Amino acid sequence: MTRVRKAVIPAAGLGTRFLPATKAQAKEMIPVIDKPAVQYIVEEAVAAGLDDVLFITGRSKRAIEDHFDRSPELEASLAASGKTAQLAEVVAIAELAHVHSVRQPEARGLGHAISFAQHHVGDEAFVVMLGDDLMIDATVLMQMVAAHEAHGCSVVALTRIPGPAISTYGCVAIDGYTDDWFARITELVEKPPFDTAPSHLAIMGRDQFNPTKLENKAAQPPRRAH
Repeated sequence: MTRVRKAVIPAAGLGTRFLPATKAQAKEMIPVIDKPAVQYIVEEAVAAGLDDVLFITGRSKRAIEDHFDRSPELEASLAASGKTAQLAEVVAIAELAHVHSVRQPEARGLGHAISFAQHHVGDEAFVVMLGDDLMIDATVLMQMVAAHEAHGCSVVALTRIPGPAISTYGCVAIDGYTDDWFARITELVEKPPFDTAPSHLAIMGRDQFNPTKLENKAAQPPRRAH
């Protein structure tokens, strides 16, 4: 089984749930403590062994590409000021992974956005990582990659959502556990009423897909961010 090494990060949405903070700023660039949210996602991918990252972006998302690119002017200024620690930090961001980008010309949903990865992923398995879910480490992603490499299957990350809150998530039915961590998904229901939800298991923002033909004749080859 070929090692999973590519991550696709959809980042073309308008971020309306975060208005007004996202009126002039990509939601993925909103700081969480001391760095933008999207950097946590890329660091998670790298920690799980995914060293090739493709962003699906849209208009006004150039800041994401710039964040993971080199900045000669900033680096020269930091070097001249003797700020060696900060210099090393900004250079390290640009060297985290092989980062690429392609634009989704219009917002037509998550599936449409992912289809623009077809030229980049080719016939390789890949992981889709959504920026709405931040992980404290790469444990979940590493388990997903290990499951694929062991069994050759696509893998969807799930989390337990007790009570009525399950009606705000995509919810799945499963056909028993194969062990403590894995089960076969038999049904998916988007935002079911609490009293008819097939389980208390909700889909998280981590999905690993087997090689597949992503049908989108409008998609173009990705443009390198750096």
